[in-house]
Amino acid sequence: MKTELRTRHGADATKWFPEVVKSLSSIKGGPFVTDGEVCALDHLGRSDFERLQDRASRRRWFPGAAPVTYAVFDLLVDQGVDVTQLPLIERKARLAQLLKVPPLSVLFVNHFDNEAHDINSIVRDAVVPFELEGLVAKRKDSVYRPGARTADWVNVKRKNAIPAQRFKRGPKSKDISIGL
Repeated sequence: MKTELRTRHGADATKWFPEVVKSLSSIKGGPFVTDGEVCALDHLGRSDFERLQDRASRRRWFPGAAPVTYAVFDLLVDQGVDVTQLPLIERKARLAQLLKVPPLSVLFVNHFDNEAHDINSIVRDAVVPFELEGLVAKRKDSVYRPGARTADWVNVKRKNAIPAQRFKRGPKSKDISIGL
C-alpha cells in the first residue's frame, strides 16, 4: 500500500519528509487516513516553526536537515472505513490502538479528559512551563468537518506569548494529513 503525505491544501509533500513516510509505511493494516502536523522539535520536545519552515521550504531531505516528527491527533479512515462521523473520542481510541507502539518519527498526540482537568490547570502545568504559544482543543463528541473551524474548537493563547504573525510564513506545509 502506498503512503502519501498531503498538505492541508492537497499538495503532495511525500518527498519532503521521507523519514516520516518510511515510518508510516511500517504500520500494518489499512488503508488509513490520519490528521496531524509535521513538526521539527527542539531539545525540549517543543515544535520549532523556523526549523520546520527551513526543512519544508526546500521540499526535500538534505544533509543536515532538521529531523521531523509527525504528530498525529485524529483518524479519518480506519481500515478503509470513513470514521469522520464518529465522535472524536472514538476516533482517538481507534488511533491509539493503531499507534499502540508508534514507529520512529511518529508521535501519537493524546488528549486531556476535561472532566479530570480544567483548561486553566492544563495551561498552567503544560503550556506555561514550556513557554508554548498556547494550545488547541476540540470537543470530545465532535465529528470531523474537513477545513472547518467550528465552535467545537478552542484555541487558548498563553499570556505574553510571541505573536504568530512574527513568523514569516512560506508554503502551507505546517499541517500535513497522511494517507496510508
